Amino acid sequence: MGALNHDSPSEIRAVLERRGIGLKKRWGQNFLVNRGARERLVTLLDPRPGELVWEIGPGLGAMTGVLLERGARVVAFEVDHGIARYLLQEELAGAARFALVEGDFLRTWRDALALHGAPEAVLGNLPYRSASLMIAEIASGGLRPGRSVFTVQRELAERLLAAPGTKSYSSFTVLCGSCFRIAARGDLQPGSFWPAPEVVSSVVELEPREGAPTGPELQMLSRVARALFAARRKTIRNNAVASFGPGVLAVLEKLDIDAACRAEELEPQAFAKLAAALLAEEKRAPGGSGSRSM
Repeated sequence: MGALNHDSPSEIRAVLERRGIGLKKRWGQNFLVNRGARERLVTLLDPRPGELVWEIGPGLGAMTGVLLERGARVVAFEVDHGIARYLLQEELAGAARFALVEGDFLRTWRDALALHGAPEAVLGNLPYRSASLMIAEIASGGLRPGRSVFTVQRELAERLLAAPGTKSYSSFTVLCGSCFRIAARGDLQPGSFWPAPEVVSSVVELEPREGAPTGPELQMLSRVARALFAARRKTIRNNAVASFGPGVLAVLEKLDIDAACRAEELEPQAFAKLAAALLAEEKRAPGGSGSRSM
């Protein structure tokens, strides 16, 4: 393992300068220099010897090294090719049970899944700009690691945990909450990172729900959630008809869903019931699934 002091912004800066690596704001490169916070994240994840852990955004390898020391097998996803070279040539050179996937996680995870297998745990200090896309991709893509621990912008954590009737409640909330049990695990102040971000970060833990939708059911749930929230101030009736045709009104009435309400007033279970009913209707319709009108 490398000898970099991951608690020291000056040492991190020196490594970046020596390797000619310039941080890019669009990638949200903020290194977690708070040792206590790093240890807490790994402890929450609780990696076991031999388990396959995916790490999204390993940075300079601070938590990667701890995961390896605990006996986990690690597949790390790093978008910055300069940092990837540093990890392979210095910090984690020759490390056993370690594989690096270069490129955007959103574009590379499926190939990694085919090559390395499904992760039993996922850890990520996620970039603020794409964290929601990454978590939604994990949910909609059918990945169900036993434990996931993410550092995200506090605003995103609020969306993940939002209750119906609140401003933060959204299609993203419905999708993720239908697939995972989500728990807040505390905040991290900007000073825990270098460079310090302008926002407070939050730690969230995800565990898969038993009986969560998969396959076509999951795809339909995603469609329904996006459709009903498409125009937030419009009623369920207007949004549903626009996406599924007038026949959806009979389905809503059968399920006792008030079409005059807005999507933000519906409990997650109502979205799931509507998705199941619409999927059944599509299968019964001439031509099978995929028909827009009912």
